[in-house]
Amino acid sequence: MRPFILADNQYITREGIFSLLKQLFITETIVEVSHRKALMEKLAIYPDAVVVLDYTLFDFSDVQMMNMNQRYRNSLWLLFSDELSKHFMRQVLTSGQQFGIVMKTDSKSDIVTALKDAACGEAYLCDTAVQVLREGVPSQSVSDKLTASERSVLHEIALGKTTKEIALDQNLSFHTINTHRKNIFRKLEVNNVHEAIKYAIRAGIIDSSEYYI
Repeated sequence: MRPFILADNQYITREGIFSLLKQLFITETIVEVSHRKALMEKLAIYPDAVVVLDYTLFDFSDVQMMNMNQRYRNSLWLLFSDELSKHFMRQVLTSGQQFGIVMKTDSKSDIVTALKDAACGEAYLCDTAVQVLREGVPSQSVSDKLTASERSVLHEIALGKTTKEIALDQNLSFHTINTHRKNIFRKLEVNNVHEAIKYAIRAGIIDSSEYYI
């Protein structure tokens, strides 16, 4: 039986998955981690582990995650989140690497099936992930998706500024900048700053030489 690494910084989620694994009699090796360094340490010990990961809450970029998956080729990653962008799901599912996807909003039976498949070395795909694979790549250009204000906020984010700092610089409220930030992520279909900045570089919103995060 494969060992399981529960990589989620929410205690209640780790406990929930642990409980389901116990019900499936998968209890031989289950370890919990809440940050990237601990995950790397555990993968070095258990290179063939199933990593149950909430990517949207963890402290690394998609590139770092893909590199870790590539480094530990015998591992299988089950992405388990409230929401994942279509762009991100399409990226991991077409990478040729071992990724399964199940959503926290899926039924208990779906989540149990995903864990069973992972324990057997199979990558489970939920209905949302299957639908993403069936869809074509969006044709709308990045620059057309954002308003001038959103482009400006994204530029400042890429420079490493916090929401509070951007609000002060632009003489706007924290709430307004935070709303812009949420709209940027939604429109670009990204989960985190790293993905948004990659879009910004491609769209010419920021020059790669300015980006230092």
